[in-house]
Amino acid sequence: MSSRRRIGRVLLALLTMFGVVTGASPATAATTPTLRFANPLSQALYGNAYSAALDNLLRINTMGYDAGYNKSGLLDPAVGFVRAGGGYRQPWTRDASINSWNATSLLSPALAENTLWAVVDKDSAGALRVQQDDQQWDQVIWLTAAWHHFLVTGDQEFLGNAYRTAKNTLAIRERAGAAGFNATYGLFTGASFFNDGIAGYPAPPADATESVSTGSMPWPGITSGMYLSTNEVYYAAYVNAANMADRLSQAQDAAAYRTKAAALKTAINRYFWNAQTGLYNYQLLANGTPGAYQEGTGLAFAILFGIASPAQAQSIIARTRTMTWGLPDTYPHWDRYSDAQPGRHNAIVWPLVQGLWAKALARQGNQNLFAAETTRLAKLANNNSGFWEIYNGNTGVVDGGYQRLGDTVKFHWGSEPDQTWSATAFLDMVHTGLFGLRHTEQALTFAPDLPEGWGDVTLQNLRYRDADLTITLRGAGTTISSVRVDGQPSRAEIPATLKGAHTVEITLTGATGGDRDGDGAADAQDRCPDIGGTVSGCPAPARLDAEDARNTGGVKTNVNHTGYSGRAFVDGLWAQGAASSFTLHRASAGQGTGAITLRYANANSDARTMTLSVDGRAVRQVSFPKVSDSWDAWGTVTFDGVPVSGRDPVVTLSYGQGDNGSINLDWLSYSGA
Repeated sequence: MSSRRRIGRVLLALLTMFGVVTGASPATAATTPTLRFANPLSQALYGNAYSAALDNLLRINTMGYDAGYNKSGLLDPAVGFVRAGGGYRQPWTRDASINSWNATSLLSPALAENTLWAVVDKDSAGALRVQQDDQQWDQVIWLTAAWHHFLVTGDQEFLGNAYRTAKNTLAIRERAGAAGFNATYGLFTGASFFNDGIAGYPAPPADATESVSTGSMPWPGITSGMYLSTNEVYYAAYVNAANMADRLSQAQDAAAYRTKAAALKTAINRYFWNAQTGLYNYQLLANGTPGAYQEGTGLAFAILFGIASPAQAQSIIARTRTMTWGLPDTYPHWDRYSDAQPGRHNAIVWPLVQGLWAKALARQGNQNLFAAETTRLAKLANNNSGFWEIYNGNTGVVDGGYQRLGDTVKFHWGSEPDQTWSATAFLDMVHTGLFGLRHTEQALTFAPDLPEGWGDVTLQNLRYRDADLTITLRGAGTTISSVRVDGQPSRAEIPATLKGAHTVEITLTGATGGDRDGDGAADAQDRCPDIGGTVSGCPAPARLDAEDARNTGGVKTNVNHTGYSGRAFVDGLWAQGAASSFTLHRASAGQGTGAITLRYANANSDARTMTLSVDGRAVRQVSFPKVSDSWDAWGTVTFDGVPVSGRDPVVTLSYGQGDNGSINLDWLSYSGA
């Protein structure tokens, strides 16, 4: 069983106030920015996903202080920590690092610092070290998060402790017998950064029945093998350790770490770059056998960490294969998996991987691909009541993937709800992608990427050190034509010494012209530039699939019954607060009435009721008669005289007070003026 499924040590209470730990002082409270698009359709897609991501990080997954995690002795008892997600109550070393790097250090520095120290312990002599949850990358990725935290905060005390921790941890990894350094190749051995399950590996080193273990490290070929992402994480660790040493006047250490980083970068390019495919290979077995497979995190890291040259980066972007719903973990399917049964770590979409890829695309200025990946994750969140752990790459359905359990059995994993690094991946898409936030010791700089058709956008109440920022992007593109800070012309940066409330207005030009969604409407004139359709570039209201609605309150996509249309149906309308909201894109504004038809399944013993609302105003309670004793049978019901107004009214079916719900939905159709 994967380490991520281990039972938690403790059960901790969720916070009752949004993003604030009980007993915390105002200085430790989390920043809760608001994202507002001038285009209401962009707000509905990206703005709602951003709000859900903030809620995931700062409320759902922020836990109260627990002394059991204070093995480092550096936690602040007035502050909690961030857990890995709804199904994982621990911070986990890898998750703590990724979540801090993605978003927590910016949004709540005190919370991020506690989370980073919650995964640090001490050796028998009292020396700080990053704890190893299960595999070697648990320890190594922490260094990148710690350096980023220093750049965000400028906290010198944190830096001193982080450097001691980093130095001790790197020494542990360099001396390791298993998952250590292979001097023959100049590379580190052991499992790839993201794949702690054997489903993430081809055969060899796996076998067709996954007979040794569902985990990765019990496999000898993986323990001795070398993997792209793992070596890239070590490279970044050396670079960041050198950066720390420089700031602490440890010149000799800094030089040594930079020498090791340079040697590792050379080895990565020598042994993993594949000129024939124009990509980096995924694996190199101990006997020298290469593995020309695609690893999502590895390709993203190659660009983000500067391991790939500019020409290599462009080749990676041009040749990397994505699935319908995003960049997969590893690709293509291993022989033992398929579209019908994708591996848990193979040809399946993890939002964490999407987030790293989107960050890399934005760094390269590839606006169309950045827009596509960000849109996919926004849709996955909006369609499924928030951020889940894993999704099917072809259908977008919540799906934990498969692993073998012997010759004839495949185990189908669940996909956990409220996954923190899925939410922080989207927050990072907005912060470092859309707004182009870049941190240095001296300043916060901007390199925005605003796609054509998304509309002007404002990020308000963003805390940066002692400044409270309102940042507005106008126009579209990646080229900055003007910057105004508090109304005055300025450079595209905010000095780290700035205090108080300030406004930043950035005007952009040079947007990539085109038709991203392929519906015949150019992005600049498309009301829905990332969703194909026939009504001014938006989906026609005559047929809207429930899996594409904004689903909240636990409603999510599923395919565990037959007879549905489209790629899935939605279930989860089981309790008060559950809702599905459909935006009706009409050719023109105006008031009138129309008919709503819904296709649904009801195998309960009686008719079920829901509340029908338009633009948040309840119209009436509506009834869904029993269709059959089988959930595979579907029926339709029509409700006449539904009042609508405006070009994009929102029709919602919700489980409200006095309803009994418990139906599945397939699609909604609107006809009328």
